[in-house]
Amino acid sequence: MSEPRDPSDTPDDPTGAPDAFDEIVDNETHRDPDLAVIEAGSRTLRAQAGPPQGDPVPSRPEDPELDEALREVETELSTRWGETKLEPSVTRIAALMDVLGEPQRAYPTIHITGTNGKTSTARMIEALLGAFELRTGRYTSPHVQTITERISLDGAPISAERFIETYRDIAPYVELVDAREEYRLSFFEVLTGMAYAAFADAPVDAAVIEVGMGGTWDATNVIDASVAVVTPIDLDHTDRLGETPAEIAAEKSGIIKPGATVILAQQPVDAAQVLLKKAVEADATVAREGMEFGVVSREVAVGGQLLTLRGLGGEYEDVFLPLHGAYQAHNAAVALAAVEAFFGIGAQHARTLDVDTVRQAFARVASPGRLEIVRSSPTVVLDAAHNPHGARATAEGISEAFGFSRLVGVVATSADKDAKGVLEAFEPILAEVVVTTNSNPRSTDVDALAALAVEVFGEDRVVVEPRLPDAIEAAITLAEEEAEYGGAGVLVTGSIFTVGDARLLLKRG
Repeated sequence: MSEPRDPSDTPDDPTGAPDAFDEIVDNETHRDPDLAVIEAGSRTLRAQAGPPQGDPVPSRPEDPELDEALREVETELSTRWGETKLEPSVTRIAALMDVLGEPQRAYPTIHITGTNGKTSTARMIEALLGAFELRTGRYTSPHVQTITERISLDGAPISAERFIETYRDIAPYVELVDAREEYRLSFFEVLTGMAYAAFADAPVDAAVIEVGMGGTWDATNVIDASVAVVTPIDLDHTDRLGETPAEIAAEKSGIIKPGATVILAQQPVDAAQVLLKKAVEADATVAREGMEFGVVSREVAVGGQLLTLRGLGGEYEDVFLPLHGAYQAHNAAVALAAVEAFFGIGAQHARTLDVDTVRQAFARVASPGRLEIVRSSPTVVLDAAHNPHGARATAEGISEAFGFSRLVGVVATSADKDAKGVLEAFEPILAEVVVTTNSNPRSTDVDALAALAVEVFGEDRVVVEPRLPDAIEAAITLAEEEAEYGGAGVLVTGSIFTVGDARLLLKRG
């Protein structure tokens, strides 16, 4: 196992990346040219508002006073229970909705649960709805870099000003509920209340809502969505949701409401049985991937993939998706079926959506931190895979979309995740792995992660760098030194926090 570099090689400034690393980044970081062309060529279909151009992830406010005001809100939110401390109940969020006048009932919703693929699917649904001239709200979590990412209007995160204003508007009502309940509203519950209030205030024509965790007692589950989406279920959060796919599915099935349409991605058999039983009990209509809809064909294309999708109303050919990996094609099929169901296609109407509009919507989809290229020479790819199921999908996507002669991994995980399972999923595609930490307090101890990595990779293929900037620099150096014909790559993964930190270091924002 390689040892950490001599501390004397690192600059005295403990807050920044090494000088050599900064120089590499400054000189060579840029968007993959093919992706840039695709993004630049994507057309905005809405007359007044559409998805943001350029980086879809906002940076901190440049105005010092505004940034300070946002930090004050973040500090106040941080005094509440974090997203990993839960009391299984929707009592508090329901009480908040009551005193706010039930804002979540002011617009129709599409509710998304599952283990992996929720955020990417939500972004695709949002793009499709927006392409059909609906004003959209999207609520997803966690954020990659900035808290304002969680609440989006018309495809763009709300501004820092609007985020602060929304928080201040509902703060008196939050305090009122805090005083009445046994426990104060949590961080996630307050953010959920903010999202529902912001969408009602906009107002939106439709909202796309991603659960935080589970379904039945998730804070988002105070809506009666006409469409419930369940992305692939696998083992994650087993200490809270259950130890088998069936147990986890039982918790996630709580978003299925009477009379809804349920869009099911491909599922483990035991999970599918639970979800179908719940749908029958709720008298819900079910559409299953591989049966009522799915991916007919797909081929790798420059900057993404070309798809033929079968929707609830028919086939959609020549759909370009500027995202990599088979799993993103399946997410696209799920998103398309969800939007068809939202518009009544398959139940009330036997027709397809306008194919050209569908193509244009998918062509402008972005999913930050999901097989995202942030640098070339060598290529650096970011992916937020944080459990074995997601890591296997990412590994398959990397193998299919990138012809790396040598790939070096940079991995930092969260302590409550199956880090060994993640490492095992990546082992076949990584020549070496650099283990490190991210900025989150729950980041796995680097020595503990290194021990797991040695079990999986062997000592000769493991490098330890406690600081992420050093880890990225080490991986880039390894890739550059030993790659054949320049076909080297670096994959930064293990957690959305790792991806967020790497994005900031690589100056994408």
